[in-house]
Order: sequence, then C-alpha cells, then structure tokens
Amino acid sequence: MEILILQVFVSLVLVTGSVLLFVFTCRQRDFDHADRLALLPVTEADDEGKKS
Repeated sequence: MEILILQVFVSLVLVTGSVLLFVFTCRQRDFDHADRLALLPVTEADDEGKKS
C-alpha cells in the first residue's frame, strides 16, 4: 500500500512539473515562429513561379 501512495505522489509531481513547464514555454513564446517557418518553402516556390 505504501508503494501506491509513493507512485501517486510521484505522478502528481511529474504532472505538475509538466504543466508548469508548458505554461512557462507558452509565456516565453518560443514556438511562435514555427508557423512562419513552415510556410517558408511555399513562399519561395511562389516567388520562383512569378519570375518565369
């Protein structure tokens, strides 16, 4: 029974840490440029098509 309590405690600590890190990352806006970078090859292809 003691190991079950320990497992629940460790799981709660891991979940809390994950949520805190997710909130911290969202506040830092580290991944805001991912959408722009994903569309970069599309804009380069469009520019080449306009030159022809």
